[in-house]
Amino acid sequence: MIPILLAAATAPVAVASPDKSIVISVAPDGKSYSVTRKGEIIIRNAPLGLEMANEPQFSNLKFVDASKQAVNRTIPLTATKASEAKDHYNGAVIRFREKGGSGRTMSIEARAYNEGVAFRYVVPGGKPVAIAGEKTGFRLAGDTRCEVTEFASSHELPWNSMTIAALDRAKLYDLPMVCASSTGRTHFAFAQSGIAGYASSALQPVEGGLDVHLFSPKDRPNVAVRSADGLHSAWRVIMAGDRAGDLIASPIIGNLSRQATGDFSWVKPGKAAWDWWSGPSTSEKPSMDRYRRFIDFAAQSGFQYFMVDAGWAYKSGECCGVEPNPDTDITRAEPGIDIPALVQYARSKGVDLLLWVHWAHLNSRMDQALDLYQRWGVKGVKVDFMERDDQEMVAFYVRAAEATAKRHLLLNMHGAFPPSGLQRTYPNYITQEGVMGAEWNKFGWGRITPTHNVKLAYTRMLLGPMDYTPGGFRNGAKAAGPGDGSMPTTLHTRGQALAQYVVYDSPLQMVSDKPEAYANASGFDFIEQVPTAWDETRFIDGTPESHIVLARRKGKDWYIGAMTNETARRVEIPLSLLGAGRFEATLWQDGASANDVARTTRQVTSGDRLSVQLSAGGGAAIHIRPIR
Repeated sequence: MIPILLAAATAPVAVASPDKSIVISVAPDGKSYSVTRKGEIIIRNAPLGLEMANEPQFSNLKFVDASKQAVNRTIPLTATKASEAKDHYNGAVIRFREKGGSGRTMSIEARAYNEGVAFRYVVPGGKPVAIAGEKTGFRLAGDTRCEVTEFASSHELPWNSMTIAALDRAKLYDLPMVCASSTGRTHFAFAQSGIAGYASSALQPVEGGLDVHLFSPKDRPNVAVRSADGLHSAWRVIMAGDRAGDLIASPIIGNLSRQATGDFSWVKPGKAAWDWWSGPSTSEKPSMDRYRRFIDFAAQSGFQYFMVDAGWAYKSGECCGVEPNPDTDITRAEPGIDIPALVQYARSKGVDLLLWVHWAHLNSRMDQALDLYQRWGVKGVKVDFMERDDQEMVAFYVRAAEATAKRHLLLNMHGAFPPSGLQRTYPNYITQEGVMGAEWNKFGWGRITPTHNVKLAYTRMLLGPMDYTPGGFRNGAKAAGPGDGSMPTTLHTRGQALAQYVVYDSPLQMVSDKPEAYANASGFDFIEQVPTAWDETRFIDGTPESHIVLARRKGKDWYIGAMTNETARRVEIPLSLLGAGRFEATLWQDGASANDVARTTRQVTSGDRLSVQLSAGGGAAIHIRPIR
């Protein structure tokens, strides 16, 4: 029997997860909800509701009925952190009606998974709906400590550990926010999913917790969302697990989204050589010789792609800014640059090309530009500088994903908000930024610390693919000053540079340094062989404040990445995940210097443990394969 209580109209409607560990309870007047996990209160009497924009607010709601749901299915996936997703939940659509007035109805759809809960609002069709915002909040039991990052339109700021009470109420905070209950028995994250047709959001600190803040377009500041016929809001999600790392493998964000339809077998994950990061702030001018050099490097390394970044398009000038250059023409190349010829050169070597474009230029000429790129033989686009979170911008993301999917092009959104499940609907939408990643090493402010890198695995990465752009091979050096002409350096070791290719989820993964940096370089053989999409992901050990050990499987091979913050530590890695048989483990771990890794090979079984020493700011990468 489905564990849902449909008691008298004066009692909450409670929905329990399949394993009964998590319960979400909605008040009979639809004004509040609570969440418990393993008997512990996580959310207590938090507010629910919509803020209507052009009509009276919903008031005096009365419980009408609740329709039961029970789903247990397996969803096949394309090019992501697992080959399939288990979608197993109990749910209810809880219907309310106003006692007086027009007698309008509104429903709250609630779901309880073993790994969290989610809910959204449904206003029936038949007429347009406009909302100014949501009344939704999260009221926590006790002064919870969380990993937080302040909201910025670029979504590129560091993470800090703070209590909810210490948050600045004059600021917004980005999603996800990752917290621990007062007992430490539950770790949970606030997130969103299914924002197509809606607006993105952030969190506003208030007394006792947080409120959801919806973003409005500049030209309609009092209307966040408009719908021509009824309304389905975004899902408000609370991911939950015993350990912070248990949230990493969760499929809940994608499961709440509309699933892909049609054939996406043409979506090919892989690594890409990249010409932008590996130079001073004023980089080399685009030229066919420069591009061919990167294509040759990609071919020699077995990479699938070369990313042609900003500067190729006619009158694009120096890159870049949020405001587009009005003189740029993304349907023409700069004099001396021949994209079709470059495509043919790359294809003769088994490499495909991806092109960078500014979102505003693509927005005004989407069909024309994408049709042209398809004729040229380009395999994907990287779209940059959106840096907005309102409904109009969300609509652009959906339109770009649909248009590129139609033409069998990959889509990488840079200057983007964090994922909210759209990759599940459009698997060609293969990665996105929305993270303070390695490009900040190029600017030289020293923000990309080992602590930051570890925290990313437990925070931003929970939501979906993360275009951090790893691969810097000048390691452990002091960050250069911005604009001083120096080559980019990292504050972490070469071992951590390798581990990022396992730990960080991105089916399209950049290899960011210049070809010369990898010539005869210690550890580059691991980058050449590591996959970018996986059949299974498992968290092994760590905390956001210390380190991460994460395992991913491709076929019968396992890859393990370990990263630590500024504290050196030894990690013990159990190999019980291997199953029966004998295996060969190759380890790349911190060597004698920050720019060196020690490579060793040994035979192991599932009963063994690997003891790995990580240097300060260090890491290790491991490849384990069956012995045939």
